[in-house]
Amino acid sequence: MTAGKKKYGLWTASAFVVANMIGTGVFTSLGFQLEATDNFIAILVLWAVGGIIALCGAVSYGELGSLFPHSGGEYFYLSHIYSPLVGFLAGWVSLVVGFAAPVALACMALASYVDDLLPSVPPEAISIGVLTLITVVHAFTLKVSGIAQNFLTWLKVAVILVFIILGFTLPDHLESIRPSVTGFDWKVLFSAPFAVSIIWVYYAYSGWNASAYIANDIARPQKTLPVSLLLSTLGVTVIYMLLNLVFLLTAPVAEMKGQVEVGLISAGHILGPRMGMAMGLVIAFMLFSSISSMVFIGPRISQAMGEEHPMLRFLRVKTRAGIPWAGLIFQYALSVIMILTGSFSLVTRYTGVLLSLCSMMAVAGVIVCRFTRKKWQRPFRSPLFPVPQVLFILLMLVSIVYAVAEDWKVAAVSAGTLCGGVLFYYIEQKFFKR
Repeated sequence: MTAGKKKYGLWTASAFVVANMIGTGVFTSLGFQLEATDNFIAILVLWAVGGIIALCGAVSYGELGSLFPHSGGEYFYLSHIYSPLVGFLAGWVSLVVGFAAPVALACMALASYVDDLLPSVPPEAISIGVLTLITVVHAFTLKVSGIAQNFLTWLKVAVILVFIILGFTLPDHLESIRPSVTGFDWKVLFSAPFAVSIIWVYYAYSGWNASAYIANDIARPQKTLPVSLLLSTLGVTVIYMLLNLVFLLTAPVAEMKGQVEVGLISAGHILGPRMGMAMGLVIAFMLFSSISSMVFIGPRISQAMGEEHPMLRFLRVKTRAGIPWAGLIFQYALSVIMILTGSFSLVTRYTGVLLSLCSMMAVAGVIVCRFTRKKWQRPFRSPLFPVPQVLFILLMLVSIVYAVAEDWKVAAVSAGTLCGGVLFYYIEQKFFKR
């Protein structure tokens, strides 16, 4: 948004957060959580824990946003709190993983939802086809406005609320599948599978910090940003709890376990095979809009990094219409590679680990700033400090440790990404002028 134009208010800033949160994760991750535990109470506790983590992060980013009312999210925060290297690594993760990986995941999820309609077409072809179509569209047209963002976001919320209402008001389906609440053991909450499952849930909640990336485009960011983060995260947490309860009540666990398209399975039991298929197409459409949003936003961040770092100058190339053409191609290539080489499970955990690490460093920065910037004005102060920050850090740390310990591929790819960023940074420092 250029100077002189009207900036986003609370409603649009909140819509941006909600749009980024409600995407692939909530419609796909339950099937993998059920592989760790099929106890209904444990699953709901898992989603509640995810909501608590997101709320702890939201109040922390609210204070950071009031302290540093600038766009950039972790890239800006970590650069000023710790060092330019740490900030660059956060930007590097955003460049390599932040958008390319979620785009790839959303494309894979969409392919899973339409697979029954096109059984003879390989899922990879569907994923790449959708990605190519959306990328081509954004390469020739500018498609951004606060009105469109609000409309698409609240339409998505309305569809989900209708789905939840149908799930609770069709008694025949609830009668056929009774949840088993017996045999719940609190020990499962402290097990390795439960800790790893938090990564799945955290991926579903990712996006709670979205408005922190566009602070420059928000009116009165020091006040509006924290409120948008809190309201949106709290609302999405309630929606996620209800939606997963509907999934668990209306579809057999055996059918959902290990499956990506849990929304389609549940819709089939609620509405019948034909209407369930129609609902699956609606869910696929919502994923289509999420892909479009990330394909549009990601290259803008790549362009910004290209303007600041000499070795990434190729990413600042744009068309006469202002479209970051080089960033589009770069993100497209990364997403295609992930679609062809990474399984849905691996890419999700890989994405979750690195994004969790960056968020954890940012939340820890709230504690650091309380000591190093005592006299700075804070229009918003995190309540119950430092409880939310300590809780967020501990839960994220435990989840990351378990995730990398359980799968060496996740550990290797994550470590390789960070090492690549460090190597890139020092080469640039040595051979190029900043």
